[in-house]
Amino acid sequence: MWNYPKAVWPYSPYVRTWDLLFCSWQIWINPETWKLVEWWIEQETHQVIKNIKWVLSENWLDLTNVIKTTIFLEDMSDYWRVNEIYWEHFIWKPARSTIEVSKLPVWAKIEIEIIASFKEILKKSVNL
Repeated sequence: MWNYPKAVWPYSPYVRTWDLLFCSWQIWINPETWKLVEWWIEQETHQVIKNIKWVLSENWLDLTNVIKTTIFLEDMSDYWRVNEIYWEHFIWKPARSTIEVSKLPVWAKIEIEIIASFKEILKKSVNL
């Protein structure tokens, strides 16, 4: 059994190159039950990050290998609540974009995609 949601549409959950892992969008499906988690932005965010961790661990990586994230939000007013949860998990700060979109698949409020590196990376974040 996979520990992350399998693709149900024509795309790969992730693609691995020699030194990078590109993880397609992850949403709030619980891969253990194949059910959607509670419909609150906090629960969705935790589940999305959990799914990302599962994809990473299958490839012998963890969140410290993530070099770029893209967050898609259905409502930008959820930005600060998502940030609080995001920083609980992403101890160091990878590059990030956050975009408000009009709709996401299966009524999701949040979707996150990532790029991770297999190489040892210098984990210095610039705080402006």
